[in-house]
Amino acid sequence: MTSALHDGFGRTIDYLRLSVTDRCDFRCVYCMAEDMTFLPRQQVLSLEELYRLAQLFVGQGVKKIRITGGEPLVRKGIVELCKHIATLPGLRELVMTSNGSQLPKLARPLAEAGVKRINISLDTLDPTRFHAITRTGQLAQVLNGIEAAREAGFQRIKLNTVVMKGRNADEVLDLVDFAVTRRLDITFIEEMPLGDVGRDRGESYCSSDEVRAQIATRYRLLDSTEQSGGPARYVRLEDHPDSRIGFISPHSHNFCATCNRVRLTVEGRLLLCLGHEHSLDLRDLVRRHPTDDQPILAALDQALLRKPQHHDFSVGGDIQVLRFMNASGG
Repeated sequence: MTSALHDGFGRTIDYLRLSVTDRCDFRCVYCMAEDMTFLPRQQVLSLEELYRLAQLFVGQGVKKIRITGGEPLVRKGIVELCKHIATLPGLRELVMTSNGSQLPKLARPLAEAGVKRINISLDTLDPTRFHAITRTGQLAQVLNGIEAAREAGFQRIKLNTVVMKGRNADEVLDLVDFAVTRRLDITFIEEMPLGDVGRDRGESYCSSDEVRAQIATRYRLLDSTEQSGGPARYVRLEDHPDSRIGFISPHSHNFCATCNRVRLTVEGRLLLCLGHEHSLDLRDLVRRHPTDDQPILAALDQALLRKPQHHDFSVGGDIQVLRFMNASGG
């Protein structure tokens, strides 16, 4: 019988976001700086260490693992790692977040490996804007990746859009139309204040309520109590039952009271909260105890007691967390 992980506020932790790389083939303006320095190989967890920690967390009651990055599909051996994790007894589902660039060749192998659902980042449908937001990406490549994912047999596909005034907030309705015509879900995300991206994020802040109001001018929205195991709140569209619209609102609708998540960075830091630097060095523990899980489990139980009650994100002002999103686990 598996144990259950709880934090100091009685919240059950059953969702692990597992980063397999801090590297990415894009340089999105809300995620990282244009000129990035990535971790040297010896500082990142090996595939074997990633699998061992996934196994350990599932043994402690984790039901959902999301593979993240950086861009997880640039990590060599990722499909085999997914195949092994997907078969862990007790794991309800293995899911992934990707920028879509590698999906034309990897969507079907991932689905066959046991990845049940996939989230694909799509912030604009304009090729020029797409290149400006990602700095290096090509929209056509991602659109091809979305089509490959649709053909691959995932249980569900969701698009993720970080909404920013002055960059893509005027495309909300076009993005909903795009998702609905393809029977996909789409979630709109308020930008999170992680890392120094060289601009005032407050100037581009667009709240979930503003996004919802835009959508309501074209679609009749039906409130829903559906959950996908993460922080998104969902609505349904009255005339389009195959698509859901989600909102992740770290600023306007704080979701901390029901937090069930921890994040493991690829360097082995267990982040107890996205908005704080509290962490546990699991890489050191795994390497010091290669065959004994008990010291790791004991340290994990103690660390969870320090998981903050909530984050303290604010819209403007100083940078609150110096760690970039790509180093935080997607």
